[in-house]
Amino acid sequence: MNERGNGIKRAYYSNTVAAFLEDSENSILGALVAHQEFTLEDLQKNSWISQTRILKERLSTLENGHILFEYSIPRMGKRVDAVLLLNDVVFVLEFKVGTDQYEKYAIDQALDYALDLKNFHEQSHDKKIVPILVATEAAEFNNTLEQFEDSVFSPLKANKHNLLDVILSVPSETSINIDPSAWEESIYKPTPTIIEAAQALYKGHSVKEISRADSDTINLSKTSDAIAKIIDDSKLKNDKSICFITGVPGAGKTLAGLNIANERHNIDEGEHAVFLSGNGPLVLILQEALARDEVLVKKGTSDAITKAKALSETKVFIQHIHHFRDDSLQTSEAPIERVAVFDEAQRAWTLEQTRKFMKTKKGIQDYDMSEPEFLISVMDRHENWSIIICLIGGGQEINTGEAGLPEWFSSIQKNYPHWNVYVSDKLTDQEYTRGNDLFSMIKKERLFIQGELHLSVSVRSYRSEKVSALVKSILDGNSSKAKRLYSETKNDYPLLLTRNIEHAKDWLRSKSRGTERCGIIASSGAYRLRPYGIHVKTKIDPVNWFLNDKKDVRSSCFLEEAATEFEIQGLELDWICVAWDANFRFTNGQWEYKNFRGTSWQNIIDETRMLYLKNNYRVLLTRARQGMIIFIPEGDDTDTTRIQSFYDTTYNYLQSIGISCI
Repeated sequence: MNERGNGIKRAYYSNTVAAFLEDSENSILGALVAHQEFTLEDLQKNSWISQTRILKERLSTLENGHILFEYSIPRMGKRVDAVLLLNDVVFVLEFKVGTDQYEKYAIDQALDYALDLKNFHEQSHDKKIVPILVATEAAEFNNTLEQFEDSVFSPLKANKHNLLDVILSVPSETSINIDPSAWEESIYKPTPTIIEAAQALYKGHSVKEISRADSDTINLSKTSDAIAKIIDDSKLKNDKSICFITGVPGAGKTLAGLNIANERHNIDEGEHAVFLSGNGPLVLILQEALARDEVLVKKGTSDAITKAKALSETKVFIQHIHHFRDDSLQTSEAPIERVAVFDEAQRAWTLEQTRKFMKTKKGIQDYDMSEPEFLISVMDRHENWSIIICLIGGGQEINTGEAGLPEWFSSIQKNYPHWNVYVSDKLTDQEYTRGNDLFSMIKKERLFIQGELHLSVSVRSYRSEKVSALVKSILDGNSSKAKRLYSETKNDYPLLLTRNIEHAKDWLRSKSRGTERCGIIASSGAYRLRPYGIHVKTKIDPVNWFLNDKKDVRSSCFLEEAATEFEIQGLELDWICVAWDANFRFTNGQWEYKNFRGTSWQNIIDETRMLYLKNNYRVLLTRARQGMIIFIPEGDDTDTTRIQSFYDTTYNYLQSIGISCI
């Protein structure tokens, strides 16, 4: 066993093949059991014994190589059964002991592990990686070797008898040997989806295990540590404190918030924490994903749980912010929560929007608090300490009445000057401040500047950290900067244009491997994409769209239903097609803002609505983790709502940046 990097137990057993063949079964099993972090089930123990025996028998003629058992895949919160380093090839072995079928889920699992190593494990970036599903009792399969452009092979299938033959069928350079020590000690930079991260945290993994550890960036671990210290200090001094975690799209703000809520979710110590979000789709998806995963993990064990029970538990951990608000309206008592994490806090409502809602939906007349002010007032009910953590995205306000960061500061200034305010020194961009001097609103002795509270690097697009900057330059109309950033990102992050939606779908299908997810997204105002089969007025079921498999017609991967910015904000897919309509056009060096009403496009002249539309496209263009294709229709001059020039100018602008068309 080795502990590398940030202290993760990378492998439960690691040795040369020669030493492995000499080791006794009991010695190997003892090493595996010693690092087990939970009660060992007989099924797991017997599986390890079978794997050991099969590998001892099949690898007995090898003269070199290195074997690792239970190698950690942090992003997924799982471990691959075995890794064989042989010559210049990394073999990823996923065993299904006693199984006589090569099941699709198991094939995808093996491929997912291989892709994870390729994308996040530094020493594997330039290696050939071959996933092999070992269904021990299955019939022999006639494999076809298929190597993708990134040197990951399509999964091979083997049984307990022909495993070595399958391994040796892969061409390798016998004169080149992977250094097992360097490979094992390699930097691992996982960037999980928010769904994967929530599942891993809920299982008890720490954010250090599933976040990057770059020495040159402020990473999630440092941010989480800074927040933990603020909570501990506030608790010790009986202070009330509010922290603002800001960052670019995809920087990991939601992950940081989930980690805080998970770590401080402790009722017994009077430190109950909750993760609150006004993003309805995100809440539903996370609740469902955690429940499904818990049912699956505990299936067949003494801890087996029903779906209903699992859902009830996840709903305590993750709640819709409006449910929290409604509960707080019913009483003047302090809530049970001492630590409240508000995701996408920039979307909290203004006084006008809150007053309108309270009057029409709740029957409350003359309501006089904005949503930020009310939420602070609820946590202020505690006699001693309490903490609010606001997760703020720059340029992410996309709907009527969303207040942005200034409303939080204004509320503190007017009514809660006794609260300590923790924020980074990076709040200078118009996307955060809307032109306000936020720092001047807070008493000097109550304002604490901490750089760790700003996440400046996007980790969603792990292939290139500059994608969010590229998107910003495109939306700012800064073509020279966009051209430079595109040239720096295009080799790591595929970004293409097309005028044909079927070409876009074919590209997505060709790129999506294993359980990688793809999908089509469009602006909620993209009404004239309907002739191309994109109906933004038709609401998707976000749970099915994000979680169901590729064969389900409701799944994003089926490429039949499109999500809008409202369903996908705060979430992501691996490969995305952004369908671009004429509501946002680049003409004569600037953007035109349009709204489709009745039978024609109309100009948007209200500055707030213009900001929302621009932010719609910012959200859409920052949802892809691995690559993106932009579909801009050719239009049709026989249809006055889809005249070709409505689309050509935007297409020409993007093409001038250097983006290629297929």
